Amino acid sequence: MKIKIGIIGFGNMGQAIAERIKAKYKVWVFDKDKNKTKNIRGINVADNSIDLVNKVPTIILAVKPQDFDVVLNEINSHLNDQLIISIAAGITTTYIEKILGNLRVIRAMPNMPAKIGKGITCLCKGKFTSEGDLQFTKKLFDNLGETLVLKEDMMDAATAISGSGPGFWCEFIENKPEDEWESYSQNELIPQFSSAAESIGFTKKEAGLLAKATVMGSLVTVQSSGEKPLKFKWSIASKGGTTEAALEVLHRGGTLVEAVKAALRRAKELSRR
Repeated sequence: MKIKIGIIGFGNMGQAIAERIKAKYKVWVFDKDKNKTKNIRGINVADNSIDLVNKVPTIILAVKPQDFDVVLNEINSHLNDQLIISIAAGITTTYIEKILGNLRVIRAMPNMPAKIGKGITCLCKGKFTSEGDLQFTKKLFDNLGETLVLKEDMMDAATAISGSGPGFWCEFIENKPEDEWESYSQNELIPQFSSAAESIGFTKKEAGLLAKATVMGSLVTVQSSGEKPLKFKWSIASKGGTTEAALEVLHRGGTLVEAVKAALRRAKELSRR
């Protein structure tokens, strides 16, 4: 019997997760926009969020931060000790626990290259979550690429590096000939990303892993999509978000370290604790 996983929210990341895990897990999804779940294959569609909650032991919340409280309040009285995995940027496990009570909560920060299994997902666990729950979640997100377990106080920094990083990669690469992308990424950008990650508190080992996965994942994602880096960049940089804050610094001639610090400041401003 395949383990059942439910996903509420079927936008870009909800779809990416569902597609990457559907071969190994029985996936149920729900999105309020029925057009998003039309004609999908190998994935079950729930009638509504409560119907989904009643079907699965693990729920991934893949809704936008602005819709998050509505969904939490909708499902709250129907939960029965499910494992809750949130991928909403900036929303802490403590915030979710305040609303849902003593439930097992994990916060995950995947990035865009997860769509093709080349992403990196940073994970941290909440107060009531076991090590077993964390290992289960790590195994689940290993289907999207690499995983890195962090303390919660480093998750905003992860947003600034690996979450927004594909946008920075595009910014650096978009005016270079495609046949130079790979060598430039390996020789120039990975060291720069690694230094930037260390500047906001990651260990040398963590910084190296985040830098390599983010840079090379972005490279392979753009190459395989056939899209121009410019288009890919603006699919990541949402208005008022962390990526946009960092890109503004780069456009003014700032360094990557300065840009990443701007992204971290914006991530902290947007966070709910």
